[in-house]
Amino acid sequence: MSEQQVVTITEAAAFQIKDMMKQNEEEKSLLRVAVHGGGCSGLSYGMGFTPAAEEGDIELNQHGIPIVVAKNDAGILNGTIVDYKQSLMGGGFTIDNPNAIASCGCGSSFRTKTNEGTPENC
Repeated sequence: MSEQQVVTITEAAAFQIKDMMKQNEEEKSLLRVAVHGGGCSGLSYGMGFTPAAEEGDIELNQHGIPIVVAKNDAGILNGTIVDYKQSLMGGGFTIDNPNAIASCGCGSSFRTKTNEGTPENC
């Protein structure tokens, strides 16, 4: 698996992430893209800022944003695209994961063929 293919951040998402980093005084932080257990379908996505990579993290850099992904999450996220969409109702990040075979009605959790996670009530 190519490390560059684990997660792709679009230019629109990168613009928003850089803006958030500046607003939150996190310019020296890294963006962590992660998978957590939970949600209706068993797995949910996480994105946040972290001061440093942890042992075993895969480190990427896209559009000038340092990105880290835990090695355990890499297989689940492989090929995932993080984008930012703007609409009349506001904007938000979208995640397109080719490994997700099912997601819940609210769209915030998913499962893959090899990992069902830990489903919870919405």
